[in-house]
Amino acid sequence: MIELHPRLYHMAEGRSWPSIERHGLLSTTALLDKFEVVEGREAIESTRRGSMVTIEHPIYGEAAIRDQKPMIESRLERCLTDGMTPRQWYELLNGLVFFWLTEDRLRRLLGARPYRLLKHDVLTLDTARLVDDYADAILLAPYNTGSTAYEPPPRGWETFQSLSDYPFDEWRARGRGLRDAVVELVVPEAVENIGDYVIRVERRRGDQLLEIVRL
Repeated sequence: MIELHPRLYHMAEGRSWPSIERHGLLSTTALLDKFEVVEGREAIESTRRGSMVTIEHPIYGEAAIRDQKPMIESRLERCLTDGMTPRQWYELLNGLVFFWLTEDRLRRLLGARPYRLLKHDVLTLDTARLVDDYADAILLAPYNTGSTAYEPPPRGWETFQSLSDYPFDEWRARGRGLRDAVVELVVPEAVENIGDYVIRVERRRGDQLLEIVRL
């Protein structure tokens, strides 16, 4: 996997890198914990977010939590398995930090209609370094778990699999090919020492490079 995907990508809200560098790349749940959010937390963490949410803390300042517009609720209910509820799915996703394994997936998200006119801080990470330190925590998924557009595949408690348990050969046998056998790499809770793995941070709007924030 490291040979096929030497780089990982994460798209954050524009101008969020200083906070990420200082506090780590946190999942939504970890961010809510750190910012001591109580009021309105259930709406952020346990239901679909139709728009970006900004939270504030007297010490840590502001942080933006991305919307979940690609999640169409009626389709989510139909594709959940294992007795999982939409609330449980949202809470599962909100406890994870997400990375794309290909630049094509990243560009697709940057160019998506809700996001193409907005500024984003794009983090590029060294896959080998992250895997060396987080191998026991890393989970993999075979599709975009944050979207139920088009014909969403079934999903449930077993969607995310560890590096050792992930069925690479099964997905390749379905015609995915080597590069597409895995779509998402996630780390539960947080990558607090994110600066150890980031090799480049760019500020982008759609396919336009606005600024190189870190080399």
